[in-house]
Amino acid sequence: MNFLLKARGAHSLHSPFIFDLYSHIIRADNPDEPAFGPIRALQRELLKDTRTIQITDFGAGSRINASRERSIRDIAKNSQKPARFGRLMYRLIRRFGSHTIIDLGTSLGITTLYESVAAPTARILTFEGCPQTAEVAARNFRKLNRSNIEIIPGNLDETLKERLRTVDAIDFAFFDANHRYEPTLRYFETSLAKAHNDSCFIFDDIHWSKEMEQAWNAIKAYPAVTVSIDLFFIGMVFFRKQQPRQDFILKF
Repeated sequence: MNFLLKARGAHSLHSPFIFDLYSHIIRADNPDEPAFGPIRALQRELLKDTRTIQITDFGAGSRINASRERSIRDIAKNSQKPARFGRLMYRLIRRFGSHTIIDLGTSLGITTLYESVAAPTARILTFEGCPQTAEVAARNFRKLNRSNIEIIPGNLDETLKERLRTVDAIDFAFFDANHRYEPTLRYFETSLAKAHNDSCFIFDDIHWSKEMEQAWNAIKAYPAVTVSIDLFFIGMVFFRKQQPRQDFILKF
């Protein structure tokens, strides 16, 4: 298992779940999947879009451009996750057959589009703090005819708990909103109440700052978390009661 950088936990080197997940999902990228074509075309358009919007930021802000007024192409260039992460979300959602998906931190909606393409009949709730950014994302969803996405603008401190009352269970969650310790843990705890044995939660930028590393370590230590996977840029946690407690650091 040369993909394994570090592991902790009983029988950590002999986990069929991790081996299958890594070999057939995490590393099995296919950039030329036809379903991705419209998303790639949209990304190219966004990288040329010189229109500016006013940014409302409830989180830790951007290290690259902290201006309150930013062009759409600047956001597309500097704030969007690379496409390979969207493709990873696509594969994970298909692997686990996710029906209810939450996405914290929509930005322009590219990652959310990969989630929607992966599960066209799923219910996707995506949360974006900045109203004008949310408007651009909503326009992108309409442009690609992704009717299963509902975007919820506003401060997550006010919108998340209220909206999750309408959800019975969360199958898949992507946390890419407020990159600070306390809000990250609070959003995790709020969502954890809806997690089940086969849920997959993903956290962005787990090594972005000391605060985010502290949050990631705290999340891994929760009793409900049985498996964690550190891919450096993102972290994944699972709640599989049949799994021995394990922490992995893998190449991606």
